[in-house]
Amino acid sequence: MRYLIADPNSLSVRTTVAALKPSGAVVDIATSGEDALATLKRYDYDLLITEAELSGMKGLEVLRRLRAARLNIPVLVLSQAAPPAVKAQYLASGADDYVTKPFDGPELLERVRAVVRRNRGFSHSTIELGPVTIDLGLKHVFVDDKPLHLTNKEYSIIELLAFRRGFVLTKEVFLNHLYGGIDEPEPKIIDVFICKLRKKLAAAGIDDLINTVWGQGYTLQDLKPASARRRAVLEHAEASP
Repeated sequence: MRYLIADPNSLSVRTTVAALKPSGAVVDIATSGEDALATLKRYDYDLLITEAELSGMKGLEVLRRLRAARLNIPVLVLSQAAPPAVKAQYLASGADDYVTKPFDGPELLERVRAVVRRNRGFSHSTIELGPVTIDLGLKHVFVDDKPLHLTNKEYSIIELLAFRRGFVLTKEVFLNHLYGGIDEPEPKIIDVFICKLRKKLAAAGIDDLINTVWGQGYTLQDLKPASARRRAVLEHAEASP
């Protein structure tokens, strides 16, 4: 995951970043509404976390301009205690959640995860890909309920592919997601990560999850449910002489 925090207060930013740290997300900072909008138009983010009282352009105006530009990135608003009418105004303008300060770190993290899941079309904390289950809360992958031991980078890759299932992701998208523009290695490192991930999946009996689109990148293809896969294997065995 990659999040953008729009907040001019360095102490407030540190508090928010500390709350997000357990997620392992890449976090970028914008110090004004104008900076946030410019950054969002240039880079791909999974979530904008914006302070309501930004310098210059207020958080509400940032939100309105985002929605007017049809940028569908989810938005979580942070603010000091505000009357219900103010919260309702933000939510009516397209905010996905509104959290008042001071906030509890673990609660903020779970709200962030919930907003991202809903935006990606997942109402639960797990993603089911046939016999493969991705637990977004635990950040673990299971095959037929057995844990698949992945590195942080490998998990981040399969999570990103799952969130954006149906789209072909380029190596640049993976690099941006994994490194956030900081000390990025050569694009070929993505091929290495994918190769290792495929080997671990194959060892667990899954050899058709990640598809290569030559000259473009990688995508996930739908897997049959575990019961259907087992039935297909049995039918093939019975048909064999």
